[in-house]
Amino acid sequence: MAAEPLADTVPHRHFILHKPWGYLSQFRSEDAREQRKKRFLGELHDFPPGTMAIGRLDEDSEGLLLLTTDGKLSEHIRSRHIEKEYYVQVDGLITTAAVELLQRGVDISLQGTPYHTTSCKAHLLDQTPTLPPRGRHIRSDRHGPTSWVSITLTEGKFRQVRKMTAAVGFPTLRLVRVRIGSVELGLLASGAARELPELPLQV
Repeated sequence: MAAEPLADTVPHRHFILHKPWGYLSQFRSEDAREQRKKRFLGELHDFPPGTMAIGRLDEDSEGLLLLTTDGKLSEHIRSRHIEKEYYVQVDGLITTAAVELLQRGVDISLQGTPYHTTSCKAHLLDQTPTLPPRGRHIRSDRHGPTSWVSITLTEGKFRQVRKMTAAVGFPTLRLVRVRIGSVELGLLASGAARELPELPLQV
C-alpha cells in the first residue's frame, strides 16, 4: 500500500529504483502475516513521505521501477501512452516464429477470462544482457539451453509477459524491466535508487 500523495503545494520528488528479485512493489501490507514474511521497498531506502510506486513488478520480477510523490504523473505513466521494455530469459531457444507470434499478440487468460494481447515490439537478443546476479538461482544449465528476448508493451496486465512467453511455448525464467518511456535502467545496481529532478517520459 502506498503512502498518501503529497499536496500539490509541496514540490514533488521522483526516483528510479532497480527492484531486486523477491521484493513486493509496495511499502507495506494490510495483511499482518504478509507484512512479517515479505520484503518491501521501504527496506531498501528511506524514501520521503508520500512516495508511491508507479505500477508494479511482481515479486519474482526485477528491474526498473519508478517512484514519485505525484499521483497525476503516476496515472500518466501507467497509461498506454508510455512504452515498457522487458528483457526476458526463456526456457529453450526461442524461435523466430514464436517471436512473430508475440509481436502480433497472443491469447492469454486474465483471472479466467480470455484476453488477446495487443501487438507489441519483440526481438531476440543476440547476446546475454549484462545484468547483476539474481537473488535466487534460476536453474542449472544441465537442464537445457535458455535464450533472451526483448518485449516492449504499452499495456500491463497481471503477469502478462510471463503468460505471453508461456503461450508461445517458452516459459519465462527471468524477467527484468529495462525501460519505461525514455527512462532506462542502465547500470543501476540491484537495490540501488537514484533521485531525478523530473521524469522525462517520451515514448
